[in-house]
Amino acid sequence: MSARKGATSMDVPLSILDLANIGQDETADDSLRASIDLAQRAERWGYRRIWYAEHHNMPRIASSATSVIIGHIAAHTSSIRVGAGGIMLPNHAPLTIAEQFGTLETLHPGRIDLGLGRAPGSDQQTAQALRRDPKAAESFPQDVQELQGYLGEKSLVQGVEAVPGKGTGVPLYILGSSLFGAKLAAALGLPYSFASHFAPNALEDAVSVYRNQFTPSEQLSEPHVIAGVNIIAADTAEKAQEQFQAAKRSRLRLLTRRNFTRQEADEALESPAGQQAQQMLTYSAVGTAEEAKEYLDGFAKHAQADELMVTSLAPEREAWLRSFELVAEASGMTSA
Repeated sequence: MSARKGATSMDVPLSILDLANIGQDETADDSLRASIDLAQRAERWGYRRIWYAEHHNMPRIASSATSVIIGHIAAHTSSIRVGAGGIMLPNHAPLTIAEQFGTLETLHPGRIDLGLGRAPGSDQQTAQALRRDPKAAESFPQDVQELQGYLGEKSLVQGVEAVPGKGTGVPLYILGSSLFGAKLAAALGLPYSFASHFAPNALEDAVSVYRNQFTPSEQLSEPHVIAGVNIIAADTAEKAQEQFQAAKRSRLRLLTRRNFTRQEADEALESPAGQQAQQMLTYSAVGTAEEAKEYLDGFAKHAQADELMVTSLAPEREAWLRSFELVAEASGMTSA
């Protein structure tokens, strides 16, 4: 990872993407309770925001009803921003999302973010179960603008307003892992969040396109890049590497939908499918607190990021929490 001209870590706020993972021997209830615990700790530790992503029909992810989780987390915290990273807009009518997030903003003013993606967040069969039109993603740019109108002062659909929603000005973020999202975010003058924590390939090109083509808007006067990055911080480098290897095995099982033993998974990580799993985790800060911080400093420059969205790969719940705490301490956000 080469360094590029950009801000230092002191200038780059840290936020969290909580994937609401359901760990081994856990239930969805366990996962959601852990999410509340993390959000409350993250607020104390000094993270800027915490986001949840829309995924469907995934046995190990509990964030399918994303707006419901956001409301619950916001009700159990007091200052940290809470939002979607993101809502897969082709799955929904823009008016429905405007009403949901208008309600959230009304209940928790000044604390709600709305990140938008155009992927289905599911497989083809699940997309059909969601009553999703296969061509829905084609109207994503128009749907974003329609949604923006509902949350602003002037709806683009005559005679239709979002209540609650109108005038709330919930900030929108475009999520992406390709040049499409970068160009759209630039054209609409919106912040751009790149999913480099699992789709690293186009990071540099997408950020360059976004910054070069950015047009100021009512929401945003200058480009704002949020880059996703994985973290596993532990009290020793050896512990962190052990957890990283376990995370690689877990990613391989997810991709192949196979139940490998540890030995089988380690051997399979050298296969093409295993190489894909490892490539997805290209941008990962692994090590002690200081080693993780050093990596994040370099990554922020490499990604020309204004903010980092960190997500912990640690498979064990205690280690998962500890990663976020150690990174916050090393970054000077909280005292050790």
